This record gives sequence, structure tokens and C-alpha cells, in this order.
Amino acid sequence: MNKERDYGPAVGEAMAGPHNPRMRKNYPLHVEGRHPDRVLDAIKHDVRKYLKRERRRPLPADVDFWDFQCRFGLSADSAQTVHLSEVITSIDAAAKEQATQVYVEIITTHGKRTPRPVMPDVQLLPVNEEEDDLPE
Repeated sequence: MNKERDYGPAVGEAMAGPHNPRMRKNYPLHVEGRHPDRVLDAIKHDVRKYLKRERRRPLPADVDFWDFQCRFGLSADSAQTVHLSEVITSIDAAAKEQATQVYVEIITTHGKRTPRPVMPDVQLLPVNEEEDDLPE
């Protein structure tokens, strides 16, 4: 009995179909009936969940890692480029300043490592065993 699965791919299989490698969201920081700390935790969880999901995707052949270009602001018009490690701290800072909403944009890009430059061979000085400064 070979029944086809119609409920999604198996664990480890790549998902077929178009993929949108960007997240653009306005998050309200004050929601009626919810504690502000729980709203803040939910926003940070959503951002981390997106990053985790994107890092789990299989890499193309010529790509070394997934890179992320991030923008953060109180609105889409005032958003500025920030480093990935500053997104969560920026959300916390906006919440402390009593902002009503925050805008987060994360774009997934292909990252390629650059090899380290080769250092020239360093000439080692010969060690003269007769002139060591160790007490006998």
C-alpha cells in the first residue's frame, strides 16, 4: 500500500516552491490585554525563529554561509541598517524608550568566506645553547 503524502515534506527534505528570503514586519509594542514584557518576548522569539529557519535551509553549491542584512527603526521610513547582533538590543532599547511599534527587516543573502592572506615565512633565529640564561 503505497500512499502518497499530501501533508508536506518529510524531515530533512527540501521544501519545494518559491521562497521569500526577506522578512519585513511592523511589530506593535503595546497590545491590549497583554503584558508588555510578553509582547517584547514574542517579538524577539519571532526574529530568532526566522533566523533559525533561514540558517537551516540547504546552502547552494558556491555559498559558504547564510548572511543577513538587517534594518531596524520605529517605522519603515526611518529604518537604518544595523548589524544582526544589534537587532535584539535595538528592540529592547525601543521598548525602554516607550515606542509604540518597531520595524524589523531581515534579508537573507549568500555569504562567501574570503581566504586569509598567506603570511611570508618568518626566518627563525638559531638558538645558541651555550648562551642560555638559565641557572645551573
